[in-house]
Amino acid sequence: MVEKKILVVDDERAIRDMLRVALEMADYAVLEAADAQEAHQIVVDTRPDLILLDWMMPGVSGIEFARRLKSQEVTREIPIIMLTAKGEEDNKIQGLEIGADDYITKPFSPRELVARLKAVLRRSDSLSSGDPITVENLCLDPTSHRVTIAGMPVQLGPTEYRLLEFFLTHQERVYSRNQLLDYVWGGNVYVEERTVDVHIRRLRKALKLENHDRLVQTVRGAGYRFSAKFLAAAE
Repeated sequence: MVEKKILVVDDERAIRDMLRVALEMADYAVLEAADAQEAHQIVVDTRPDLILLDWMMPGVSGIEFARRLKSQEVTREIPIIMLTAKGEEDNKIQGLEIGADDYITKPFSPRELVARLKAVLRRSDSLSSGDPITVENLCLDPTSHRVTIAGMPVQLGPTEYRLLEFFLTHQERVYSRNQLLDYVWGGNVYVEERTVDVHIRRLRKALKLENHDRLVQTVRGAGYRFSAKFLAAAE
C-alpha cells in the first residue's frame, strides 16, 4: 500500500517535529515546510495528499496560502486542515468558508489529529475518481464543483455543498448530528449540534426543485439519512 504524503506547514520546528513523529507512527510519509513559499514549491513538486497548515506564519499567512491553493484548479482538491492557537468562532468559520476541510486548535493531542486527518482523507478518497454522482435528476460533479437538478444549476453555500457531497457518497445510512459534525465539519468542538439543523434546512430549500428536498430525510430520535427510497420512518 502506497503511503499517503502529508505536508506539514508550520514556522515552529518543535511543532513540525511533533507532527512528523505522530504521522510517521501512523504510517504516513511526512513533508515539511516552514513558510508558504517553501510549501508552495513542495506542493508543485510532489502534490501531497493532505496539508496540515498553520494559521499564523510570517510573510504569507496560512489562511491566505489556503485561499490561493483553493482558488487554483490544480491544487483546489488537496485537502487542508488548519492548525491554529486561535479558538474564536469567526476564525473557524473563515477557515472553513475559504475551503479548508477541517480546523484544529492548538494544543491538541497527536491521537486526535491523526483521527481527524483520517476522516478528511476518507472523504477525499471517496471523491478521487472525479466522476459525477447522480440520484434521480440530481447531479453533483466534484470536478467542476457544480450541482444540477434536471440540468438546472443549484446554488449551494460551501457547507451545504459538503453536506450534499457527504450524503451522496454515504446513502441509505442514518447519521446523527454528532457524526455529521465529525465527517462534514471535522468534529470541531466550537460547532453546536443545532448548526447541523440550520444547514440541513438550507440544503433542503436549495433542493426543492422537483421535490428533491425529500431525499434528505429526518429519522426521529436518530439523525438524518439521504435516500431515494420512500420509508415510513422518514420525517
